[in-house]
Amino acid sequence: MPDLPDVPATPEVGAGGVRPLRADDRGAWDALWSAYLSFYRHELPPAVTEATFARLCRGGDDLFGLVAVDAADRPVGFAHVLLHASTWSPRSVCYLEDLFVDPAARGGATGRALLDATAAQARARGATDLYWRTQAFNGRARSLYDQVARLSSDVLYEVALGG
Repeated sequence: MPDLPDVPATPEVGAGGVRPLRADDRGAWDALWSAYLSFYRHELPPAVTEATFARLCRGGDDLFGLVAVDAADRPVGFAHVLLHASTWSPRSVCYLEDLFVDPAARGGATGRALLDATAAQARARGATDLYWRTQAFNGRARSLYDQVARLSSDVLYEVALGG
């Protein structure tokens, strides 16, 4: 994974700022991931969680994880990021698939630091755009998103393909 740009440490983010997800973050990441899935009222089989964590830690060119850490280098939030080809650009675009901050760490700069680090990584990897989605009821996150991005008029449709 390319080096992260400097994301300033602030009292809200902690001395560690934002860095790549590592294998030794597993315990803290599991707690954050579980809370994230609960917020969205979703359950995943343990094998999916295991594979997801391994792929995010590998940090390849198309899928990587970032964590915001506190002063003790303990993850308090994460961003899971996917770069993919686009028919609208000769270069890749970046999809922020998951963003979550521990409720105890909210209200400061943690979410913004994760968004900024995601954008910096996307730029460094040649992406032309960054996009994400959230639930309409996620008012707290949307108040941040409204400050840093424009709300799209797109409507999302989904088809479960099984397997």
